[in-house]
Amino acid sequence: MLTIGLTGGIGSGKSAVAKILAELGAPVLDADKVAQSTYAPGASAYSEVVAAFGEGIVAADGTIDRTKLGPLVFADPAQLKKLTSIVWPRTMERIGERTAELRAKGEKLPIVVEAAILIEANWMPLFDEIWLVTAPRDRVIARVERDRGMKPEQTEARIRAQLSDSERMRHAKVVIRNAGTLDELRTEVHRLWRDALRRDRQ
Repeated sequence: MLTIGLTGGIGSGKSAVAKILAELGAPVLDADKVAQSTYAPGASAYSEVVAAFGEGIVAADGTIDRTKLGPLVFADPAQLKKLTSIVWPRTMERIGERTAELRAKGEKLPIVVEAAILIEANWMPLFDEIWLVTAPRDRVIARVERDRGMKPEQTEARIRAQLSDSERMRHAKVVIRNAGTLDELRTEVHRLWRDALRRDRQ
């Protein structure tokens, strides 16, 4: 039974691919949401994150206030590394647990995990296959400006800060080139899903 890691850079369209796969019946886990759950009150990373960044990041209801944590870590690479060293291993562990829980409940279809930083976090051992979504740079910049309101220079900075597609391709079994319309993307994802189901049965 396959477990698929779905990754791609900012604005590549990986969330659109995840949505199409979910429509096809795939169980889809969002690694961002799993990561956030690791530092919820009482969760495995909560006390360590608070100890590392101070009580000032704790909201009145006891949760970690991401609007306070974000500026601390994204302004300082050393602080960001401190946070990821706490959260990424816990997230990997939790994704493994969630996948095992789905299998224990009888899930037979390939499980898809959408994870932007799958390769950077070294989560590859969790997956049988890695699917990479890529898009032309001009499309990425236009899409991010439209969907997130980010200026082109902000998007360019984000692109420079992340792994290159050529580096990601070294780990990918499937590359989805998202250079056309949404309908074309949907047709391609449908084909790839049928192929995955065939491999899964072999």
